[in-house]
Amino acid sequence: MKVHALHVVRELRRHGFQSYLAGGCVRDMLLGSEPTDYDVTTDATPDQVMRIFPETYAVGAQFGVVLVPIPRERRELEPTAPPHPIEVATFRSDGIYSDGRHPDQVQYSKSPQEDVQRRDFTINGLLMDPLDNDRVLDFVGGRADLAAGIIRAIGDPERRFQEDKLRMLRAVRFASRFSYTIDSSTFAGMQKLAPLIRQVSRERVRDELTKMLTEGHARRSFELLDGSGLLKEVLPEITRMHGVEQPRQFHPEGDVWIHTMMLLQQLPANCSRTLAWGALLHDVGKPPTFRMAPDRIRFDGHVEVGVHISHEICQRLHFSNDDTKQIEALVANHMRFKDVEKMKPATLKRFLRLPQFDEHMEMHRMDCLASHGELGLYDFVADKLRTTPPEQIRPQPFVDGDDLIQLGYVPGPRFKEMLAAVEDAQLEGTIHNREEAVELVKREFPESR
Repeated sequence: MKVHALHVVRELRRHGFQSYLAGGCVRDMLLGSEPTDYDVTTDATPDQVMRIFPETYAVGAQFGVVLVPIPRERRELEPTAPPHPIEVATFRSDGIYSDGRHPDQVQYSKSPQEDVQRRDFTINGLLMDPLDNDRVLDFVGGRADLAAGIIRAIGDPERRFQEDKLRMLRAVRFASRFSYTIDSSTFAGMQKLAPLIRQVSRERVRDELTKMLTEGHARRSFELLDGSGLLKEVLPEITRMHGVEQPRQFHPEGDVWIHTMMLLQQLPANCSRTLAWGALLHDVGKPPTFRMAPDRIRFDGHVEVGVHISHEICQRLHFSNDDTKQIEALVANHMRFKDVEKMKPATLKRFLRLPQFDEHMEMHRMDCLASHGELGLYDFVADKLRTTPPEQIRPQPFVDGDDLIQLGYVPGPRFKEMLAAVEDAQLEGTIHNREEAVELVKREFPESR
């Protein structure tokens, strides 16, 4: 991909235009990591860029941005690189942002120094000349902030955040990802304007929060969200965990907020989004169900309430149906591990064959380590998975609905009950073939024939 980025810069120069690498790719290269994508900035207008690169498609030409796809022949030079197109943006200054995301109008410029003033943070406002020994052009103090580990808005923080409110969430994510601090005036701007994050589309908020949860620094992200006031605007259900006490014998670590943060701290980089959101929401039902009983603190029905709240959050943030279903399943089943040693074989096997059961296992492991630290039940289930053949957990049914009809039963609501009874016996190991299954049906459901 870098080969193609260099090609784009070189071609623009060959046609007499200024061109540089810009933004996150420069930041990442200066930090010694491989960029996931490359952006180019130039004084060529979108029309001029598209004449130089005929395959270019203009997804944001009105804002001075076009995409240059990687040609097939060049993609073969870097077969392991992701096939992201190169984003080419024209030097510009922006007008007001009425929609809080895009400028109403842009003024093209010939000055790279003027162009970087519209960008979000100093560490993302660096330019690099890859054709001049990677010479860095720094008009905003980005190199000093990289060295000091500071996230600082370019220019007036409030103006930068008014232009695109999502930048407040991005400040949190960058600070967490790089273990940087947020400049005090930048953080003050975030605290002042936090309520404006509600103007951002829910999909953009969801995607930014998901990145925070899955980049390996989830705890710090949510602590910064909380301190900035952003969390109560985007996920008020999570802020309500503060100060909600828990029984010390099960949760010596502290209240629900502390427990949840300790769990988030264990989420590895690149974990699945459903596991990450399940971890965040697994105890979201505790604050509204907190009760100080005579014997101890209780959270009666917190799982069911948590599933309901999780559903509302997933709907609000426009998660897909599949993701919503799995997140709700993680919340719904996280307390079932406490009963695994007492479950009937049939119940346990049905539990083990839940879709994406590896995520249930991982969340239970992290849940334990964020509280009492005992992994006995986790080890019990892991041993069952290891020693139970898959065909015993998901056996081929001995009978189906057609078999019941052939036996003289009339199709109806009881079919489900009858087939479940046969499967229970099969999972329990009390029947071993079709003949025994038929006998069980005749014996247990004679009145339905």
